[in-house]
Amino acid sequence: MLAEGVHSVADSGNQLLLLLGQNRARRTRTEEHPFGFGRERYFYAFVVAVVLFTVGALFSIYEGIHKIIHPEPITSPVVAFAVLALAIVLESFSLRTAVRESSDQRNGDNWLAFIRRAKAPELPAILLEDMAALTGLLLATIGVGLTVITGNDAWDGAGSLAIGVLLGCVAVILAVEMKSLLIGESASAEVERAIVTALEAGPEVERVIHLRTTHLGPETLLVTAKIAVRPCERAEEIAAGIDAAERRVRAAVPIAKVIYLEPDLYRESRVDATDPAIRAVRRLPGR
Repeated sequence: MLAEGVHSVADSGNQLLLLLGQNRARRTRTEEHPFGFGRERYFYAFVVAVVLFTVGALFSIYEGIHKIIHPEPITSPVVAFAVLALAIVLESFSLRTAVRESSDQRNGDNWLAFIRRAKAPELPAILLEDMAALTGLLLATIGVGLTVITGNDAWDGAGSLAIGVLLGCVAVILAVEMKSLLIGESASAEVERAIVTALEAGPEVERVIHLRTTHLGPETLLVTAKIAVRPCERAEEIAAGIDAAERRVRAAVPIAKVIYLEPDLYRESRVDATDPAIRAVRRLPGR
């Protein structure tokens, strides 16, 4: 019960951290941060993982080991079961809301793929936390129940220990995903293919030589590409062609808000055949 109480306090604090991250990410870009503050959402989600591990997992593991070594009797099992039952019902409603909101953005992916590929950190974090909270409540119920049935108070400690291990696993998964986003993840393969297709859809661009993308935030994508233009074109024509290509990319991928295109002359040897987006659009063999 104490482990789940601390876990609930940590969860409440984590929601505030996620809200704080969303608020700070909306700040206008500055000279020191010319690409804005979108990645603050990833930073605060990473802090959530740290809090979940330190406050939730480590405390629960400590409490579990302490209770196993120094068992204490459960004085009011009826109250414990009543509190746990109410918490399970309320947590089920919370998880249902998280699942419903996540289902709108899954695009047919399974849940593991959604957590792995999601660029907005809040939904995966809340989804993992709610799943861990509901599972932790069930583990606490089992621990209390076995203690009452067997009369062995060590089962209560075993329940706390299991909750701590569960929270530790969730915290590690969340930390790994947030670290990847903090470092900078590229757009998905589908989005990159759409960008290449949009760039090559007009007469101004002969070929995309290479493409690089990275998320500056969940709703902001940085696109950089070297594009082949026709020889002997005037500077005015090249500039107009680049502007047209940028408009096509923004129409195809609205989150592509920062685009840098470098004009060049086409040489087959310069084509980045390792880029899956270019291979898919150009039908190049893998190398």
